[in-house]
Parts: sequence; structure tokens; C-alpha cells
Amino acid sequence: MTDTIPAWVNGTLTPVEKLEVHRRGLRHKAVSVFVTDGEDVLIQRRALGKYHTPGLWANTCCTHPLWGEAPQDCAVRRLREELGLTGLYPVFRDRVEYRADVGGGMTEHEVVDIFLAPAHGRPRVEPNPAEVMAVEWVGFHDLCARVARWPYRFTPWLRIYLEEHRDRIFGALVRA
Repeated sequence: MTDTIPAWVNGTLTPVEKLEVHRRGLRHKAVSVFVTDGEDVLIQRRALGKYHTPGLWANTCCTHPLWGEAPQDCAVRRLREELGLTGLYPVFRDRVEYRADVGGGMTEHEVVDIFLAPAHGRPRVEPNPAEVMAVEWVGFHDLCARVARWPYRFTPWLRIYLEEHRDRIFGALVRA
């Protein structure tokens, strides 16, 4: 069975094979999650086997919802599948749209539901090695400084979130 995701084709939302979506740069649904503990943010380094942006640092997790899957359910599922995290309750923060070249002739054109998942005390993280090669807790302001200094180490979407949407996503953390 092919891996299909919700994408717009000729103005109609329809299931389309994931690689085709990215090769054609089709506008599609996505979910991004930031797990936080106070002002610290859990980031992940994408596994080297990922079909785009391997080895780059990204937000806690990001994915595409399954056909008919609610965004919050998708966020909970991917926290478990990518990082072994359970018992977190992602809170919807915003919906943003962006378009970015992710290399290899692929484009992300995503309509993203973004969630914050507060973790009180750092939960045990068990990364799925097919998805994640490393994780790190980093202070929000330190993360912003790292992205500004070494943008090539981070995924295009994380750079976009922090450069263009950080107030809307992080609220009080930005002003701390």
C-alpha cells in the first residue's frame, strides 16, 4: 500500500502518494509539534535515511496526517511513533502555510497545524532510529540564536517557524 497524504489537486482535497506530493510541490496538510519544558524545547535531528532533509535539526516532530485523521490525533500518534513519547497533550497554537525547497527536486508546500505539548519534567525519549538520529533539549532563545547563526543545520520549516511565526507559536516564551 502506498503512503498517501491529504493534498489539494485542482482545488479538491484528495489522497496523493507522499513522494508525488513533494516532487510536484502540491499544497498538502501537515502537523508540527514542539514539546516544551518551561522555556526549553525538545528538537530532533532527522535520521540519515529520510528521503529529504536527512541529518538536519527540526522541531520535536512533524508529519502528515493520515486521510481523515484529526490533526491533534496525528500529533499524539507521531510523538509516540517518532520519539516514544506518551501522556502529552498537544495544544493547538496556529495554522501556517509555507513553501520551501527541501532538496532532491522536492518541495514542501504545507498547510501546517502547529501544536505545543508542555512536558512538566523532561519525559524519557526513545527515538525511533528510522526517523530520528538524535534529540536535544535547548533553551528557546538559544535555539533561535543557533538557527540564525547556522541556518544550514536546520530544516527549512523550522527556520520559517522561528523567523516568521515565533510570536504566534510560542507566545510568552518569545517575551521571556
